[in-house]
Amino acid sequence: MSLRNETRIAIIGRPNVGKSTLFNMLTETRKAVVKDQPGVTRDIQIEPAEIWGTKFDLIDTGGLTEATDTFSQMIHEQVVDFLKSVDLLIVVMDGRAGLIPEDRDVIRIAKETGKPFVLVVNKVDSVTGIDAIAAEFYEFGRDVLTASFERRLGVSELCEWIVAHVKKEVNTVREGLTLAIVGKPNVGKSSLTNRLLGENRQLVSDIAGTTVDAVDTQLIRNDKKYILIDTAGLRKQAKREEDVEIISAFKSIDAIRRADIVLLMVDGSEGPSTQDAKILEEILKRHKGVILVANKIDVGERQIPMFRQWFKERATDELHFFETIPMAFISAKTGRGLPELFTLIDEIERKLNAEIPTGELNDFFMSVIRQAPAPVYGTKDVKFYYLTQTHQVPPSFIAFANHPDGVTPGYRRFLSKRLAEKFDLVGVPIRIFVMKSRKGSNG
Repeated sequence: MSLRNETRIAIIGRPNVGKSTLFNMLTETRKAVVKDQPGVTRDIQIEPAEIWGTKFDLIDTGGLTEATDTFSQMIHEQVVDFLKSVDLLIVVMDGRAGLIPEDRDVIRIAKETGKPFVLVVNKVDSVTGIDAIAAEFYEFGRDVLTASFERRLGVSELCEWIVAHVKKEVNTVREGLTLAIVGKPNVGKSSLTNRLLGENRQLVSDIAGTTVDAVDTQLIRNDKKYILIDTAGLRKQAKREEDVEIISAFKSIDAIRRADIVLLMVDGSEGPSTQDAKILEEILKRHKGVILVANKIDVGERQIPMFRQWFKERATDELHFFETIPMAFISAKTGRGLPELFTLIDEIERKLNAEIPTGELNDFFMSVIRQAPAPVYGTKDVKFYYLTQTHQVPPSFIAFANHPDGVTPGYRRFLSKRLAEKFDLVGVPIRIFVMKSRKGSNG
């Protein structure tokens, strides 16, 4: 189940009328993609907001249109279905375009919900002619507010309406382990999000590139709190031709940066690819815990003999630079494998936050450095003195030595591997820094 504030307010309207601009303004975020191009917002965004001490959840939705293309129809169905769960509506229309037939469809949808709503005519940039612009929208029998979100005109009147209609002030602070779901387009990321949340929050189709935004949602599973981030698919750079895809790639990378654990999702029936390796490199560069999630195992097991062994061999080949990457096998469609996935998530969380007593750490350290020839700096052996753990996550360590420059990446990998094996840290990216010891200043 998802955790939310008592009051939910949804912003609805045709494409490109300014819904995401209003969402970003009221939530003081830049989470909704804003671009002067219809159809940019395809997913439902939910974010806590506060106006003059009144707290609520604000929801940005995809543009409602009568167009018959697949995306437009999916967005229409998704938004109409989701509005059953909201409390108030802000209906946004375009004052520059004037009243058009699709606006009547939006009003019809708003009325059919039975929820209170306010009509806001956006893009009214001049005080002259306001009455004339607003007049044609009065046919709906509602009060009409005029505004220019870009210039922040008329927003205070909207805020007054919101505060007057929010009956309860319940503050929900998002907390818990942050999980980012990343991967190539069309591997099942949004299907997994929907399965976990039990809500039709993300568009799901067989068309690559359906999800544009990175969407944060509070999740409670087995009485434990998580923050779930579903992201747009990361394509190869050469294929990011449209501006929207470039923006989406930045949002996916930002989601990786904010995550505690990244779920790198791949199509299990295809196995990891070179592009998945590039994404994994991005995750490891930011020192994040990661789990390789093989989705569509029902298809994989049906099509490929000894499927799991085949998949692991593919992973070893493509992701050779992280041989111990944790793996989970799931079906986002049926929910199979999800309990095992969350058991693994909890295990990785424990490892990420592991603290090793200093005495045990140094007993191990002095023992292990005797097992391999000492690194050489010029003509001198590198001497290690002691090892200490930092307060960083994932576990990081500082080794003090007489000649830090003589400690090669290969020797660091040797130490990291032994640390992981000894202290049950296999599967998390350990870091080892080497600093000059005062003891070795003359050595």
